[in-house]
Amino acid sequence: MLDRERIVGALGAEWNALDALLTGLDDAQWEKDTALPGWRVRDIAAHLIGTELLLSGEPTPDSGNDVASYAHVRNDIGARNEQYVEHFRQQPHEAVLGKFREVTASRLASLRAMSDEEFHAPALTPAGQDTYARFMRIRVFDCWMHEQDLRDAVGLPGGETGTPVELSIDEITTALGFVVGKRGAAPDGSSVTFDLGSRVLHVAVDGRAKVVDSLPGAPTVRITMPLGVFTRLCGGRVDPENVLESVSFDGDEVLGERIARHLAFTI
Repeated sequence: MLDRERIVGALGAEWNALDALLTGLDDAQWEKDTALPGWRVRDIAAHLIGTELLLSGEPTPDSGNDVASYAHVRNDIGARNEQYVEHFRQQPHEAVLGKFREVTASRLASLRAMSDEEFHAPALTPAGQDTYARFMRIRVFDCWMHEQDLRDAVGLPGGETGTPVELSIDEITTALGFVVGKRGAAPDGSSVTFDLGSRVLHVAVDGRAKVVDSLPGAPTVRITMPLGVFTRLCGGRVDPENVLESVSFDGDEVLGERIARHLAFTI
């Protein structure tokens, strides 16, 4: 069972970090392009607001535009997200920031008021049927990843320590078996260690690939890279070709490079 207090506390901490980051940006920085196609800094803020409004039960606004036709919109979830982006796009950034503060404060109060039964109840999440607790851990991951998108856009690195980061890596590990076994095509009997400095993750392939606590011996390949490079590769934020120089391989380099090139799994 996921730790309710840790997840809710991490969401509060992450929203505070986003608030502080956005508060320090000037008008030009709010209009900076990000790694997400079609979105500027202000659009990521609008997306974060929109998701929490949706979870609060608010109806999705209708911009009147055919957002599904936009090149960067790939599915119904993307179209819904775009409606919020369009809705807030013409508002001054002070109003967007004010709405972010309002909706995150309201959501945090709602989460703290939930019973344990409600928080751990079955729920449909972006990763499929699971629990509301898992959904909220995914929210930590999503919000933290978008913090990094904002930081990259305005040239303010940071935010790579603390509980939101730890929970984000925990969430990423749920996809590592699929990434290593299917996308990276690691053969049966192989094993992979990801050395991220602050975290070390192991994947063993025994019929199917899965994350394990430890390996009985040396891995088939040990992939060492900065945590920020790992998360950006997993999030599809960077072209692997542009960051492979910061990745090293000990063991089967061909396998390691194939996995590193195919880490992206988010929508």
